[in-house]
Amino acid sequence: MQKWALILGASSGFGGAISRKLAANGYNIFGVHMDRKATLPNVHAIVSDIEAAGAKAVFYNINAADTRARKESIRLMQEEVGAAGTIQVMVHSLAFGTLLPVVYNSGAGGVVHKNQMDMTLDVMAHSYVYWAQDLVGHKLMEAGSHIFCMTSSGGHTVWPNYGAVSAAKAALEAHTRQIAFELAPRQIAANAIRAGVTDTPALRKIPGNEQMIARALQANPGGRLTTPNDVAEAVLTFAGMSTWITGNVIGVDGGEDNAG
Repeated sequence: MQKWALILGASSGFGGAISRKLAANGYNIFGVHMDRKATLPNVHAIVSDIEAAGAKAVFYNINAADTRARKESIRLMQEEVGAAGTIQVMVHSLAFGTLLPVVYNSGAGGVVHKNQMDMTLDVMAHSYVYWAQDLVGHKLMEAGSHIFCMTSSGGHTVWPNYGAVSAAKAALEAHTRQIAFELAPRQIAANAIRAGVTDTPALRKIPGNEQMIARALQANPGGRLTTPNDVAEAVLTFAGMSTWITGNVIGVDGGEDNAG
């Protein structure tokens, strides 16, 4: 039986690295991403690398938080894998949220509004639940499958303008515990990957990212930043392990969170 992985946020950063790593180790890749013309060349490069590894690459350029688009993609995935096919790995790596203070802003730009807060939580956290619901509900995941999401130390620490995203990360971890609890009888695992500070396009959008990088370099016992490949290696490793490992926040940071 063919192995399939679904990567939400497959076009850059963690999602791109995970897609390449899993493809190089026998997984076909369903990739969900949202890119405009300017960033599509990177998507094409990832697809080419997947195919060069001998794997299939089926990518959907959609808003992963849109209900209709999600359900249509699930239908197309069912057609692709066939009646008896399943998805062994799902990775939620969506990074799209507001970066504003939540209560008081001493400068320009104001504070986060309700629609911005709702959007950040919906895209970066709640969509994780809805994709898991549909995969399990449509019997696209079975015993032995693994579900992952990407969290960060921002789920339990503070940083200027990071409040809405921090709330989303905390919600991701709570969702992971609940998904793991409910799917344990089905032998489907769910774990959150807490990456250390990683130089990705998403990080570069955070105000003060240079200070975050400098602080991480000083604090990390390994003397370097986490890389997307570090995270991809972890996903590959845990995807091949027992589903008894479930409901955890797994640090992939060289000990940075403890040292910071």
